[in-house]
Amino acid sequence: MSLNQVRPWRNIYRRTSRQIMVGNVPVGGDAPITVQTMTNTPTTDARATIAQIQASAEAGADIVRVSVPDQDSAKAMREIVRESPVPLVADIHFHYKRGIEAAEAGAACLRINPGNIGDEKRVKEVIRAARDNNCSIRIGVNAGSLERHLLEKYGEPCPDAMVESGLDHIKILQDNDFHEFKISCKASDVFMAAAAYQQLADVTDAPIHLGITEAGGLTSGTIKSAIGLGNLLWMGIGDTIRVSLSADPVEEVKVGFEILKSLGLRHRGVNIISCPSCARQGFDVIKTVEILEQRLEHIKTPMSLSIIGCVVNGPGEALMTDVGFTGGGAGSGMVYLAGSQSHKLNNDQMIDHIVEQVEKRAEVLEAEKVEADRAAG
Repeated sequence: MSLNQVRPWRNIYRRTSRQIMVGNVPVGGDAPITVQTMTNTPTTDARATIAQIQASAEAGADIVRVSVPDQDSAKAMREIVRESPVPLVADIHFHYKRGIEAAEAGAACLRINPGNIGDEKRVKEVIRAARDNNCSIRIGVNAGSLERHLLEKYGEPCPDAMVESGLDHIKILQDNDFHEFKISCKASDVFMAAAAYQQLADVTDAPIHLGITEAGGLTSGTIKSAIGLGNLLWMGIGDTIRVSLSADPVEEVKVGFEILKSLGLRHRGVNIISCPSCARQGFDVIKTVEILEQRLEHIKTPMSLSIIGCVVNGPGEALMTDVGFTGGGAGSGMVYLAGSQSHKLNNDQMIDHIVEQVEKRAEVLEAEKVEADRAAG
């Protein structure tokens, strides 16, 4: 029995949204929730930016955002787009020409606030460039950069102000008959972001991009994002996510997938179920898991692995995983395969043997998937 099986009490019913395309990646509708990150290299350093995009894609990123703050960055986008294995979102803030240049350079999406890039004529030029180059748009509302008139109206950043800003920007695009857009409503405050997203989900059918902006470092930002994004995703809100961390973009991707995996919304790679360890452990659980996480990074097939230090919970967990190891006594433990007890193993052989068993199980699962896809036509 695999943890990947769907059970009624684990179902999440996603909000109905229309679907748009970001390059060749569908966002919204019944498409899988996508994971995004953003480069932090100077965009003018095309080689460094491309390397970071490729590392993020290898970690599983479906879409990567690249900042385009000036003309030189827009010029570099042509090479970056050409070398990128995933669609790119060009981050544009105020200068409308950067949006036009990024669309012409091959960006799959423009992250803009239409009301911030000038008069109606300039907005129309950016929309025309997006339409002519099959480029979608993300409206990016942020509590830290709300329009002055909204701050004066509400007195401070708040969910109502954020949603009103988003609807104002949506109207600009719709008035120009442009509908290939998604929208985000980010704040660094978890409560504010969650409330804004819930309101937004009720008033538009546009795909929603989730994020807790400026969430913090790897540990604190992961916790804040897991709470904020996790609750929204659990309610069925969200079509694409970005975990904003003061860390390597690859870490953002890993955390994003872990959040989705924990809710059963995406399955990629090995989901390790492990105990925190205690005096009962038959081997060093913490060190073993640390090594296995590194040794199994190359596995992309969705599967589960249990590493439990003793027989209190170990056998029960192993029955629900693809591969399992439960600590015993006298320097050995029990290996479980496909939910069944298989054979004993000395602890000093454990890591290499588990890696081998996971790789074999991944091959079996991939073959089963190919056969199922073939049978489905």
